[in-house]
Amino acid sequence: MQAVRLHGIGFENVRVETVPVPQPDPGQLLVRVDAAGVCASNLKLIAQGSAHTFLNGWDLARFPIQLGDEGCVTVVAAGRDVADRFPLGRRYVIQPAVDVAPIGFRERYRDGAAGMTKVAVGYTLPGHLAEYMLVPEEVIAGECLLPIDDEQMPYFAAALCEPISCAISAQARHLHLAQASPHSPREARLGLLPGGIAMVVGAGPMGRMHAEAALRFKPKHLIVVDVAEARLGWVKEHLTERAVRQGTALHAVLSAHSLATLRRVSQRRGADDLIIAVGNPKLQQDAQQWLAPGGVLDLFAGLKRGEHEIALDTLRVHYDEIRVMGTSGGAPADIAETLRLIATGDLRPGTHMTTVGSLDQFPRALEMVKNTETEGKIVLYPGIRSTPLRSAVRWTAEDERAFLLNGLISAP
Repeated sequence: MQAVRLHGIGFENVRVETVPVPQPDPGQLLVRVDAAGVCASNLKLIAQGSAHTFLNGWDLARFPIQLGDEGCVTVVAAGRDVADRFPLGRRYVIQPAVDVAPIGFRERYRDGAAGMTKVAVGYTLPGHLAEYMLVPEEVIAGECLLPIDDEQMPYFAAALCEPISCAISAQARHLHLAQASPHSPREARLGLLPGGIAMVVGAGPMGRMHAEAALRFKPKHLIVVDVAEARLGWVKEHLTERAVRQGTALHAVLSAHSLATLRRVSQRRGADDLIIAVGNPKLQQDAQQWLAPGGVLDLFAGLKRGEHEIALDTLRVHYDEIRVMGTSGGAPADIAETLRLIATGDLRPGTHMTTVGSLDQFPRALEMVKNTETEGKIVLYPGIRSTPLRSAVRWTAEDERAFLLNGLISAP
């Protein structure tokens, strides 16, 4: 089979190789990869190699890893200990962040994996960028296989559950306190404030997913900010109709006008929910001043080590009771919720796509992500013959079927 494997630090150590199809042990599954997303997190992994937290000393030169933390799969073989739980032909999305200590190959980690409580698919666990992948004991123990109950859900939609679920996970952690009256007990409410002022800074791929997901809470105003007019054009094109239908005023504004817009629509009170989807230290620090009392600042985009420390305005924390929070990935429940929202039509993964191709196109696809040559997600189909990358704007199930048939593979 073909597989994308990493043999060390740097792009020169990323290889699309022909390797044997693995065979599952009694407690493992073998799955066919139906579609795989190209995630920007691969850039960090390739740059750090064995020093990456999830690798923890794993020697890539001796034990190359199979990349890919986004995708959807179909069970094709099951070990005897798990065959009764995972029937052949069943489709799943895998939560890649596995909250389980290493079970296999503990000797490959630093200090025999001492202190490790988490492993990850596409890191030391086999990833989706291959025709087939093993699902090891850690994934099963962590209950990280989420069934795709909607038989009509296309491969690409299921494959994009993981990045979308990161936005779902983050927004579920926003906390607002409410009282029915001055003498009533306080109640904690999770999620963005319904009827409030929500603001998403950054309209790249993840910022767009946040903006779409934010509409679920029906804020009175949703402000989406970016430096590029083209990105804001996507927001207007894809989110305006739904916003109007539910009574949310949508504002897609350039950064230079963002604070004026916020002051105007909030009557200078500030944002109740503010999501920073841009890895900019100054921006994340300044954003503390844009919150309304009791507002939530979500530092969604990570900062580079060495640039990650910012000043905290403790007066705002103390007197205005603002909350500063962040997340890294999600949990199986977030994947399940994302699958549900896609099935009901509340989320539309096809609007977030720009490019599709075959597995051997991964090096070029990752280069596009690195150089910001694409404004959306790239999905690769490992089961088709070599097919150049092509546009997939407003990608649909019908588009996918035609593309797969043209690639000489049976459509779902």
